[in-house]
Amino acid sequence: MKSASRFQIWKKGARHGIPVALGYFAVSFAFGIQAAGIGISTVQAALLSLLNLTSAGQLASLDIIAAGGSYLTLALQQFVVNIRYMLMSASLSQNVEPSLSTGKRMTIAYGLSDEVFALSALYPKPLDPLYTYGIISVAVPGWTVGTLLGAAMGQILPARIVSALGLAIYGMFLAIIIPDAKKSRTVMAAVLAAMAGSIALRYCPGLNLIPSNYRLIVVTLAVGFVMALIAPVPEEEEKEETA
Repeated sequence: MKSASRFQIWKKGARHGIPVALGYFAVSFAFGIQAAGIGISTVQAALLSLLNLTSAGQLASLDIIAAGGSYLTLALQQFVVNIRYMLMSASLSQNVEPSLSTGKRMTIAYGLSDEVFALSALYPKPLDPLYTYGIISVAVPGWTVGTLLGAAMGQILPARIVSALGLAIYGMFLAIIIPDAKKSRTVMAAVLAAMAGSIALRYCPGLNLIPSNYRLIVVTLAVGFVMALIAPVPEEEEKEETA
């Protein structure tokens, strides 16, 4: 009876993870096409998704890979782009039993994307790792298989179609930021500042001397620092979000 109940917890997580997996499949398919476009093989693209599980980080890495950037540049960029996962892990660690083993914590951390974190955070405390395992068990294949098929199709489809499908991943990012930007002036200001900073680093004399590999890092740190100074999260709101 006990094993059946444990299975039910995993099954519940897997069921809740199905919509996540379907969304991941669509987005990672577009990423796979982008990866194939810079010469990454199908297997390499699939491994990239399997080992990273981060849409923003993976997409940002393509520019550095295509430009032949250093491992140090790639590591620094990934640290900046994906630093939010450290905060998510720290937050979710408060929801599990203190006795939970390091191995189980690391397994949760491996699959802790934005959507997995959101679903896991809603689970009644203490969080049962089997629930998160269930989400991960369908979300990760959705992300990886989507990348695999996208990369494979990117190598055989006509260039015009590949170019059109490659825009889908940018549509995903717009779908993420536009709703929040409509609700919050602070988010809107951050988005506009990031756009202005990216344009300035690309076209303004002097600023455009900064290597393209470092532009995303510079914009992310600069905008994040400025917004933290002028629009910090109120202490009461921060407590509610982490509660």
